[in-house]
Amino acid sequence: MRVVSGSKKGIHLKAVTGMSTRPTTDKVKEAIFNIIGPYFDGGNGLDLFGGSGGLGIEALSRGIDKVIFVDRDQKAIQTIKGNLETCRLVEHAEVYRNEAFRALKAIVKRDIKFDLILLDPPYKQQKLIELIEEISKHQLLTKHGYIVAEHGSDVSLESSIGNLRLVRHEVYGIIGVSIYRHEEE
Repeated sequence: MRVVSGSKKGIHLKAVTGMSTRPTTDKVKEAIFNIIGPYFDGGNGLDLFGGSGGLGIEALSRGIDKVIFVDRDQKAIQTIKGNLETCRLVEHAEVYRNEAFRALKAIVKRDIKFDLILLDPPYKQQKLIELIEEISKHQLLTKHGYIVAEHGSDVSLESSIGNLRLVRHEVYGIIGVSIYRHEEE
């Protein structure tokens, strides 16, 4: 696993030890960013199921200014921090150990909006529709922002959730990726 493109291209990232997380493959990561970017001119990102931090670090490497990483697993938090240090991106990140819905409540209180929200929950326990509903309800996505939801290829998400609409759905083997944006005015 490595940073695919941008200012930190080629840097190898460590995966979380054990079987509790499954890092996004470089191929899928590159495909996602080719759809939504591939590069950014600043902005805030949220990696709500950080795992190793690979997706959020890729966003930073490609021009996002700051990413908030959240994961409930202590090993994942340590891995994210280590990968941020390896990439010299510590000052562009906040890392929190928290459950996803509780983290969203804390973010709402801080009144932060995001240009990119990455949702890659464990496939067995995903509550993607409920998470996207919360994001929509609290208007956490900027007008031109993206939500990238990674899930099993057998999962079909709704074409519209709150004020967000599905703009792209791709399948890469056993991985499905659904991308949401705001409804057109």
